[in-house]
Amino acid sequence: MTAPAATRKPRPYWLLIATACVVPALLDALQTYAKSRFDDVPGIDWADVIFQGSEWLFLGALTPITYLLARRFPLRRDRLGRTAAAHAAGALVLCVAWASLGTVLGLALHRYPAVPGHMRAAYLSWVLTSVPWSVFMYFTVLGCVYAFTYFLEAREREAQRARLAQQLAEARLGALRMQLNPHFLFNSLNAITVLVRDHDTRTASRMLELLGGVLRQVLHGEPRHEVPLGDELRFLERYLAIEQVRFSDRLRVRWSVDDALRDALVPEFILQPLVENAVRHGVAQRADAGTIEISAHALGTDLALAVRDDGPGYDPATAGAGVGLANVRARLETLFGDAGRLEIRRVDDGGTLATIRVPLRRGTARTTD
Repeated sequence: MTAPAATRKPRPYWLLIATACVVPALLDALQTYAKSRFDDVPGIDWADVIFQGSEWLFLGALTPITYLLARRFPLRRDRLGRTAAAHAAGALVLCVAWASLGTVLGLALHRYPAVPGHMRAAYLSWVLTSVPWSVFMYFTVLGCVYAFTYFLEAREREAQRARLAQQLAEARLGALRMQLNPHFLFNSLNAITVLVRDHDTRTASRMLELLGGVLRQVLHGEPRHEVPLGDELRFLERYLAIEQVRFSDRLRVRWSVDDALRDALVPEFILQPLVENAVRHGVAQRADAGTIEISAHALGTDLALAVRDDGPGYDPATAGAGVGLANVRARLETLFGDAGRLEIRRVDDGGTLATIRVPLRRGTARTTD
């Protein structure tokens, strides 16, 4: 698990810059060695080779000065003067420290800038010689540190926005799910109430048994945003069994499902509101028997789920007014954006056709966190 941003320890990125100084140190030492080999003077001046390479290593060792001041004094519009003064002092400290280390190494190697008898003048001369290069290197490293720091901050802000967007989507889906379950439950209980009032206790008992089975599936286990199509269809079979008890032989159900798509992922409980509307606005409005057809087919890279009834239909302009259909549209938008949509239209030969199109994906169902 990734540590929260507030508790994550800062990584020593300055080590990357310090380590990078090894490359020019080796190149400078190699250049000095090659020059000694091709000079007319016999032998290799190993003191000069060591000195030239060590100068870059000293710079790498002093890199934390720049890094710490960059972290301590970030670029802020309201603190530009203080920040500029701090970095000017930092560049001066780097220059003096770099010149001092070079002088100490010169003493150890018995070479310039250590000049016996003229140490003070030689040291001041070496400091002044180091100023332009020290200032240039300080602000070059400072720019790298600032750029890398702002890159990390921008990436962290982007990750935080993504986390907030995901949390918002999770909260919205949770609210929609809590809205759907009571909606389904209240409609089923109302149907049972009608049967009890009609003294049809046997049918009411059968519906209660079926409703108990449906509720166990709804409430059992952790909520899932997406489930295999096969699971969704099994839930619909249980739900329609309740409606068939209610409507007896007036409700016929036809299935037209491609078996190869049963492992395709679909939003959980996405078809139940469509079937419920087909029963209410289709079958319930007919004097004779009515038919509901549920189909699932692949259309290119999309999965098309359709629920059709042969009733008189209802005005598609009012389709979004109900809780169930509004829930479906909101869930599709939250999960898939423009890639998921719900279309409802009248069929020319009577009835209503509701079609859901989502990206065709197969895999592990996603659960809530």
